Amino acid sequence: MHVIALSEVTAQMTALVGGKAAGLGELIRHGERVPDGFCVTTEAHRLGVVPTAEVVAAYQRLGAGPVAVRSSATAEDLPDASFAGQQDTVLDVTGTAELIAAIEKCWASLHGDRATAYRDAHGIDHQTVRMAVVVQRMVTPTVAGVLFTANPLTGRRDEMAVDAAAGLGTTVVDGAAAVDHYILDDVTRTEAGCLTATQLARLRATGERLQAHFGCPQDVEWAIDADDVLWLLQSRPITSLFPAPPLSEKPLPRVYLEFGHVQGMLQPVTPMGMSTLRTQIAAMLAALGVRVEIVDIGGRLYGDLTDLARDRSSRKRLVKLLAVDFGPRAQAVMQHVLADPRFAPTSGGARRGGAPGAASLRTARRAVVGILRALARPEAARTRMFEAIEQLRVGSAAPADLRTTADRLRFVQAQDDDANADDSADAIMWPIVAGMLAAALPTALLKGVAGPDEIHTVLGGMPHNVTIEMDLALWRLAQGVGEHRQLLLDTPPAELAARHLRGTLPDIGMAAFLDVYGHRGVAEVDLGVPRWAEDPTPVFAAVANYLRVSDPQQGPDQRFRRAASAAETALEELATRARRRRPVRGTIAGFLLRRARSLAGLREAGKFAGLYPLRETRRQLLLIGADLHARGSLDQPDDIMFLTLDEVHTVVHQGVDLRGTVTARRAVHRRELRRRTVPVALLSDGTDVETVLPPASSGDATLAGVGASAGRVTGPARVVHDPGTAHVEPGDVLVAATTDPGWTPLFLTAAALVTETGAIMAHGPTVAREYGIPAVICVPDATRTITTGQLVTVDGGAGTVTLHGPSAPEQEGRP
Repeated sequence: MHVIALSEVTAQMTALVGGKAAGLGELIRHGERVPDGFCVTTEAHRLGVVPTAEVVAAYQRLGAGPVAVRSSATAEDLPDASFAGQQDTVLDVTGTAELIAAIEKCWASLHGDRATAYRDAHGIDHQTVRMAVVVQRMVTPTVAGVLFTANPLTGRRDEMAVDAAAGLGTTVVDGAAAVDHYILDDVTRTEAGCLTATQLARLRATGERLQAHFGCPQDVEWAIDADDVLWLLQSRPITSLFPAPPLSEKPLPRVYLEFGHVQGMLQPVTPMGMSTLRTQIAAMLAALGVRVEIVDIGGRLYGDLTDLARDRSSRKRLVKLLAVDFGPRAQAVMQHVLADPRFAPTSGGARRGGAPGAASLRTARRAVVGILRALARPEAARTRMFEAIEQLRVGSAAPADLRTTADRLRFVQAQDDDANADDSADAIMWPIVAGMLAAALPTALLKGVAGPDEIHTVLGGMPHNVTIEMDLALWRLAQGVGEHRQLLLDTPPAELAARHLRGTLPDIGMAAFLDVYGHRGVAEVDLGVPRWAEDPTPVFAAVANYLRVSDPQQGPDQRFRRAASAAETALEELATRARRRRPVRGTIAGFLLRRARSLAGLREAGKFAGLYPLRETRRQLLLIGADLHARGSLDQPDDIMFLTLDEVHTVVHQGVDLRGTVTARRAVHRRELRRRTVPVALLSDGTDVETVLPPASSGDATLAGVGASAGRVTGPARVVHDPGTAHVEPGDVLVAATTDPGWTPLFLTAAALVTETGAIMAHGPTVAREYGIPAVICVPDATRTITTGQLVTVDGGAGTVTLHGPSAPEQEGRP
């Protein structure tokens, strides 16, 4: 089938007609007003010859007047890749010769530079993509634009956003001219700009219908003609939105804080990892007397802090508590939330947040005893801690009598139920808390006596840190490779890892290293992620990096030694000065800083210890997965990591086939792995709280614009006038008068985008949001005010560009 009418297209025909045509067909079947048209299918594209006779006949049936010719690739208008403007559209095409040429132009654009770069960025195989072409009767609009059924900048799901301009909608999506921007919510609109209140109401009603039909927020192109008829030209998923929190039976609104970055992990967690982590984190917080529900949002760990925010007692110290692990961004968003009247304290908040009861009082007593005991005798506390860790390592091993899959599953479930139940957890937890307090409190005690930089120096080169010890062990391994040095430098790390696992690599001490540290890995708290013992590729890559260090003074051992020496010197000087100026506070601060150097390095030990049972749990799960794979219940053993423990139970004991579930979850996981930014905090309506924070006050060095993609980046500016000759290095901030789809390949290396014109819904900002780079548009005279090489900070949430002095002379001559 080479040509098919749009009225005959269904959502199941994407492989034949492409994403855009499939969406238009759905709109028609749903009863929406769509310009008549037809589709030249991917089958015709595969053959490489335009089916002229069929195209002409279909064109004649449309009336042979002006038409719009638009690309409709199979990898277009997808849930995670819009391909906004990446392939060609030709408008006002008249006559068969022009029509055939326009179809061929759309075909050619499938492999154009911008479409190719976009597919590369989204991990889409070029060989699997085919191009269909949509031909529709041309609508001559008086006004046209784009409707987003959720706010694309803030993520708020109960707001819609509209960009509109007189004439063709290309002025909106190309960002080439000023447009009228509207936010649609429950407020009645007065007439303003190019749209009437009645037209805005009609657009909102249309958006509500389409979102309900497609089941997710939509990006809708529309046009209104001279007869005030609303035509829909496209509807596709909004690709840049972070997933919304799950619906909650608890009162709205609610606030969720992202927890994963505390572990340096913003990538999505596998479903198996999520099912165990949620329980473990909640149990760990409960041990500290805090009750927080852990929620899966976009595969990330978010804590529901609503009850704490509304509790009169907890809210007073909540922002300060976030300073230790979550940092200033989390503090800023929580300060904003606490000032929001919707999160005002309630009479029932204390009960929901966990009023002090017998259990929490017992925890408080244990905490006080454990912390004071560690501060009084840090050496003894360290000894007890490492004895407890060794007991945990030995005790985490599975018993030798696990024979069947059911036996292994019972063991894993028992491990999950017993998480953090061992009383020896006190021996690990309270020395860590004591060290954290000892490191944090001196800043306030020494205010006016010492600055943060001095205190940071004192806390450098910290002993008793298992991660530093691991790095130094790997450095020593690298220094001892001798005759194998060139082998390790010249061979790809993945090949070295494969040879090590096969036992064909010379002995360089890697086996001994992995015996101690093989239970670690990237995103190691996720059960679904391989440990180094399973795949030591990252370890061999690190060894190669160490071997490239030509100056011994830059080795990690020397750097650590210098930091430790500087810390001890700074501690003695600071303690003496503090006692002289503030005898009582200075004495206390000096004591705490000394205890910090004895205890604060232990902070890594808790996680290090917890990885032992995780390693054994993963090993048993993979053995279960291998058995289920052998039975045909899973396509591969590690598919088990995309199920929960309860689901594995149903597969093992009831034979339920969940392979379709695994496939769907793997696809979502791959999509989320490409996401570059993760909100610090979300409201229950989907709002990314950082995007609505009040902008910082602007000084003379700050240019104001419109935030079009959230995030904050500092880097050297690169002013570009012609994308065909531009050279943008990684980390550069791209500054241009405007951008159209032809510029978007530059986004792959740019750290941020600044333009003089544009609209939030334009292709440039749309692609910037998908790539996760900050964007500020509509900055007057940006290309003349900013010079190449000048250091700038782009704040996509505040809509500002801050200049940090003149351009750097050494950078002005860059190509």
